[in-house]
Amino acid sequence: MKFVSAAALLCLMLGLVSCTQEQQNQISRSVQNWTGTNGVLEFYAGDKLARRFLHIDKISTAMGTDDARPRSYRYGYGILDENQNMVADSGEKKVYFEISDFGSNYIFFESPR
Repeated sequence: MKFVSAAALLCLMLGLVSCTQEQQNQISRSVQNWTGTNGVLEFYAGDKLARRFLHIDKISTAMGTDDARPRSYRYGYGILDENQNMVADSGEKKVYFEISDFGSNYIFFESPR
């Protein structure tokens, strides 16, 4: 029984090594989407913290509806930490946000109120 498990693990590892980097990234994102990450995302204006989002499960690349090509922004959902105390307080809500891939520093996010 242990031999079968070890052989299966070896085959899985060899399969992953033969994948391209993008395929490995997609597999990693699939596992991460399944397990979750519970991350924190912070945005700074210079050296000052401007926005913080808590309990981020994942950040995804937007895909085009008609052409299925990646768009120039990432998006996700998280709790907007309005008072920036690193705690999801009772009045703070889960919001949608977008992060630009362009050189400008901006974030779009849903108003919690």
